[in-house]
Amino acid sequence: MNVTFFGVRGSTPCSCDRNARYGGNTSSVVVEAAGSPPILLDLGTGVRFYGESLPPTRPLHAVALVTHLHWDHVQGLPFFSPVLRPGSSLQVYAPDPGCGLTLEEAFAQSMRPPYFPVPLSDLRGDIRFHAVDSGHFSVGEVEVTVAVVPHNGPTLGFRLDWRGRSIAFIPDHQQPLDGGRDIAPAVVELAQGVDLLIHDAQYTQDEFRQKRDWGHSTVEYAVEVGLAAKAGMLALFHHDPTHDDGTIDRLTADARAARGCRPLEVLAAHEGLTVALADQPVASSA
Repeated sequence: MNVTFFGVRGSTPCSCDRNARYGGNTSSVVVEAAGSPPILLDLGTGVRFYGESLPPTRPLHAVALVTHLHWDHVQGLPFFSPVLRPGSSLQVYAPDPGCGLTLEEAFAQSMRPPYFPVPLSDLRGDIRFHAVDSGHFSVGEVEVTVAVVPHNGPTLGFRLDWRGRSIAFIPDHQQPLDGGRDIAPAVVELAQGVDLLIHDAQYTQDEFRQKRDWGHSTVEYAVEVGLAAKAGMLALFHHDPTHDDGTIDRLTADARAARGCRPLEVLAAHEGLTVALADQPVASSA
């Protein structure tokens, strides 16, 4: 199972020279596993570059797991080239928007004048929408688990299990408002024992004090989630648009210091990074 990062930012795209190493595109991760169609984790601006990496005329059949409908997690959809051509299909799983609209209507609302010139109906691929809030379903050989995550508005986290390997995707997660370390039991359960936890790490401690109710986590809290869940690796994600490469380097060092001697590998996600997880052979019963 290969996990490739195409967009690692939160809030807004921020590509510029000082962000060149980590990248400036918003939330977009692609999971490729044998026996499964490609799985797109969020549809931020980074998904455009995944589309451009594919053969230009071959139809794509993929599944998108969207954590929530904030702009930075969905605004890449109309720029995702495979859905602009007939023959492609995209199954989109996301939370019910909870505002009197169906999931499809909510996407359509964000893609119409005066906000956007190309309506959802003009995308020529077959796009189907499925509202989910919890539970399990399969995408080929990948078992998907869904849980509600604390954030501003309906928000999900996803766990993917495949041939003994697992990842959890929790890009937006509201740390307790008092800055404490309590973690929602559903979040710990979702990430329990995963090989790779991709987690919100948007704020410094000072930033969190100023924006404590904006729905995000500090890097130290991301480490606490990783440790509580006994994850093998933590990928710091949803980097703040004001954090340049040097700032993310320092925050990664802070996260490793917060980990101490406890067993958790910590890295900062960057565009182009691929984490490869080999399948686990099943032990013989003989």
